[in-house]
Amino acid sequence: MKRYEKFVLEAEKGITFEVAEGTRGELIIRALNIATANVYSTNYVNPPIPEGYKHVCGEWNNGFVIERCSDGSQFVWIPVGSLDSNGTLDGDHFSEKFGRRNYMNNEFSDDEFNEALNDELLEQLESVEKYGGFYISRYNISMSSAGKPQSVSVKGAMPWVNINFDYAKKVASTIEDNEAVKSHLTFGAEYDSVLEWFIKTGVKTLAEIAKDSTEWGNHWNTENSPKKVVETGSREEWCANNIYDFAGNVDEWTQEQNESSYRVIRGGNYNNNGNNYPVAYCNYNNPNNNYNNTGFRATLYIK
Repeated sequence: MKRYEKFVLEAEKGITFEVAEGTRGELIIRALNIATANVYSTNYVNPPIPEGYKHVCGEWNNGFVIERCSDGSQFVWIPVGSLDSNGTLDGDHFSEKFGRRNYMNNEFSDDEFNEALNDELLEQLESVEKYGGFYISRYNISMSSAGKPQSVSVKGAMPWVNINFDYAKKVASTIEDNEAVKSHLTFGAEYDSVLEWFIKTGVKTLAEIAKDSTEWGNHWNTENSPKKVVETGSREEWCANNIYDFAGNVDEWTQEQNESSYRVIRGGNYNNNGNNYPVAYCNYNNPNNNYNNTGFRATLYIK
């Protein structure tokens, strides 16, 4: 087959191209209408409720919670369209409402923290632009008595820990998979969008996000800390906008990585001090290892 040193893409006015690396190393080129690219629906004030779910509490700006009728798993709406454009998807340009933030002066580069714009993340971006936001699990994912993943706060619901990255990603993808909704392991872009929402709504300050999360999480130096992992959603003071245990208790796998393909674990856990490991803290670890202090969350992609 003949090889070419360069190629040219042409399109009508109003069309731009987005280039990304696929999950198998392939080059992905997408044509985007710049009239709609990076434009978020203003209808984030009316969160979509997928079939099989019901609204149980909260408003769009303080924690709109939906519950899956089949098992009681709950998810909270993150109104991305209401956020400031200070995030990044490419690691260079901080002009996105939906994206990672540089709260901890991290290096956004291949040898530090990066996140490939793969198919799954690009699909979520399209969904976020379409609906103005996304849903994230209200609680750390736990395992039901039947061995199924769930996002609930019931007696005995302990965060699912001792799970490596690949298995956490696989489990998260099985929570929901139908014609309308698909679940996945949290991306860094989603994690930081949640943190930015906490700041935007005034329930947490930047200092409580990036410097000291002691007062709103199960950390070692928290007053009356149980000094162990506890049930999901066990204390109201560890809740922000109807999302529980984002700070402390267990830290969380995300789909961020570094050049060596180590995966990024976010936040701190009960065995850390909240002033050393605040909720915005990033640390990359071997994805093949299980950690008894590390859990995960799931987010929903609405088609």
